Amino acid sequence: MKEKTSLRPFGMRDKIGYAFGDMGCNFSFQLVSNYMLLFYTQCIGLKTTTWAWIIVVSKAWDAVNDVLIGNLVDRKRIGNKSKFMPWIVIGSIGLIVFTIMIFTPIQGMSYTGKTIWCLVSYCLWSVAYTMVNVPYGSLHSVITEDPKQRTTLSTFRCIGAALPSVLVMVLPQVVYTNDTTNSDEQVLSASRLFIVAIVFSVVAFFVFMAMRHMVTERVVREDKKEKTSFFSAFKSYFTNRALLGITIATIGVVVFYNSSMSVNNLVFQFYFGDAKKSTMAMIASYIPLIAIMPFASKIVAKIGKKKFICTSSLVSMIVGILMLFLPITPDTKGIVIYVVGLMFVNIGCCVFQIIVWAIVADCIEKSYREKGIREEASLYALYSFFRKLSQGIGSAVVALALSAVGFVESANVQTDQTSENIKNLYIIFMIAALAIMLVAMKFVYNIGLKEEQEFGASQSE
Repeated sequence: MKEKTSLRPFGMRDKIGYAFGDMGCNFSFQLVSNYMLLFYTQCIGLKTTTWAWIIVVSKAWDAVNDVLIGNLVDRKRIGNKSKFMPWIVIGSIGLIVFTIMIFTPIQGMSYTGKTIWCLVSYCLWSVAYTMVNVPYGSLHSVITEDPKQRTTLSTFRCIGAALPSVLVMVLPQVVYTNDTTNSDEQVLSASRLFIVAIVFSVVAFFVFMAMRHMVTERVVREDKKEKTSFFSAFKSYFTNRALLGITIATIGVVVFYNSSMSVNNLVFQFYFGDAKKSTMAMIASYIPLIAIMPFASKIVAKIGKKKFICTSSLVSMIVGILMLFLPITPDTKGIVIYVVGLMFVNIGCCVFQIIVWAIVADCIEKSYREKGIREEASLYALYSFFRKLSQGIGSAVVALALSAVGFVESANVQTDQTSENIKNLYIIFMIAALAIMLVAMKFVYNIGLKEEQEFGASQSE
């Protein structure tokens, strides 16, 4: 491994350019994650039960898709100057086409046609997204070998991802309109979402092009002839207790926390009667993330990742349980109690999101120390597989749970009981995520502070 000569030194241009990469990814990802379910059930007219099986099938494909495209990027070089940039360019063009395709108003189609359109457009979108995201993540290691500079790149990546997230927070102000038959009721506008999809997609493309011209690849890696056996990595994965622990915790978070974000929009739309105010809850969910991020490394160094997650998840779970008994009324006072409560409930999951990738790295390091075999890519691909599969399961669970509590997709108004059920369902989902995380990290995950410190000491030698 060596660095290319006669190249400009690492600097702010690389940091901003790399941040643009995750910004581009999240312009599409955040829009699809937060509004695809609502678009197809409220605007297009799909039943939540239909959506459930569509998302399971498409997410299963999405999970396999990661491994297939990752292998393709490694084996097939399509550019002379860069191994990764050509794939990002191709994928970014696909993201424009398929993000717009997902949010195209197709109300006039037959029910079967709508179902096929939804399934096909999402599967194609997942291919394009993976074609961008996998090489983008790999790009990190060839920009610089300096550990401090790589940490800086990771920080700027988080900053880049934040802008689209903030814009999605304020989208309810744009995409919800007053019902033409009843001005006191609000409905999701298919035409406005379609315009937003076009704007987000085009902006994402130009952001990717900016990244392409700003980032410099300095590290040259020679291809190794030896190839790791997938079956060996499969065995390593399921005999690595720490990796199983973080996988179980991730499944809980993705299925019950990440996948239920769109339910919060329904809480404000039907229980509080004002979908646009869901922006407040979204902003509240980011406050713990912003507050904890500057101190996370210091806290981890003092008490370790395991204890940090267990303590924060326990506190958040207790607050979540209390929220089920608090007088959260469908008025301004109730909104205040609800938003403040969510802010504290989100602490546990925010801590998890901040340090989960460092934990995965520890698990892979543990596997190497025990077996003496480098299987980083294969182990990461398997972890990604279960994460993606959990997204599909989570979307299905959310859709089925909404149906179970009485939610009617085509209705602009829900009964009072159904509206309250939706509010309680969202809180219960978060409690479930925190409980699974706590149990998995406390009783399955087995890397403590002492072993973390040993990893750090060996890496600094």
